[in-house]
Amino acid sequence: MILLTGVAGFIGMHLARRLLAEGHEVVGIDHLGPCAEPGLKERRLAALGDAAGLRFYRVDVTDGAALDALFREHRFELAIHLAAQTGVRYSSEHPHECVINNVAGFANVLEYSRRHGLGHLVYASSSSTYGANRRLPFREHDPVDHPVSVYAASKRSDELLAHSYSHLYGLPTTGLRFFTVYGPWGRPDMAPMLFAKAIAAGRPIEVYNGGHMLRDFTYIDDVVEAVLRLCGRPAEPDPDFDPLDPHPATSHAPFRIYNVGNQQPVQLSEFIDALEDALGRRAERLGRPMPGADMAATCADTHDLRRAIGWAPSTPLRTGIAHFVAWFRHHGACHA
Repeated sequence: MILLTGVAGFIGMHLARRLLAEGHEVVGIDHLGPCAEPGLKERRLAALGDAAGLRFYRVDVTDGAALDALFREHRFELAIHLAAQTGVRYSSEHPHECVINNVAGFANVLEYSRRHGLGHLVYASSSSTYGANRRLPFREHDPVDHPVSVYAASKRSDELLAHSYSHLYGLPTTGLRFFTVYGPWGRPDMAPMLFAKAIAAGRPIEVYNGGHMLRDFTYIDDVVEAVLRLCGRPAEPDPDFDPLDPHPATSHAPFRIYNVGNQQPVQLSEFIDALEDALGRRAERLGRPMPGADMAATCADTHDLRRAIGWAPSTPLRTGIAHFVAWFRHHGACHA
């Protein structure tokens, strides 16, 4: 039995669909709280339908008693923790809410995983943890001590909490630093959906930093494939771990962190070009300065992930955008 938190989220919905298609029994939880687009989470759940093997509970991960009851009832072997208050800019406006949801909520997941003998905890981290780093591509053994957003700090805090539980209690934890995931049913507060809705409606789009921001756009199907492969590989102690020169992404404890990215970053302006081509319409671009919480560039080094599970992204940018636009024409445009 698998626990999937944030099942009504973007990645959670797609991951649930794959898990169920492969015959897994899934308990999916989500608090169905406020979203940038009202009703989106409910529509994602509806798209999953009455799939055999899925049990949904409306539960907030900050509710420890409710989590404890679920762990007692179902005896999970694996938990995939995706529930979070997402959004770099949102976290700047609501820092306390971000910390409560992302850090206190994750602490609950860790604690009840420990108490009930969970075999493996896989959890979402973020490329935002690299913060003020400027050396590209980002590698897991790079220091991540200078977050530039509250969201990034919350995700880094999660990684540190996970290591303490792996060290103290032997709980295998695997953290995944996702890089700008996009695709059908994507987050309404991220650039692909914001731009697509504005272009389709003939509205201008706001482009930060002249479109020169570099992003490692990663298609959702590639992300799901990486998560699924890692689920079957519980983190193990690194026999080569050197406490005199510690690797931040491995440990003497059963703890690992991996980048999950496309490793082929593009400028935001290039992404917009491809989106315009797929939609068959040009946009008026309004220049805006880059927000202080945003990173100038992201790019993933995924060699560790390739060595661990033989994974490599397989969806070129324009192919992924074509899939996204095909979905948008049938679903997303209805809510533009």
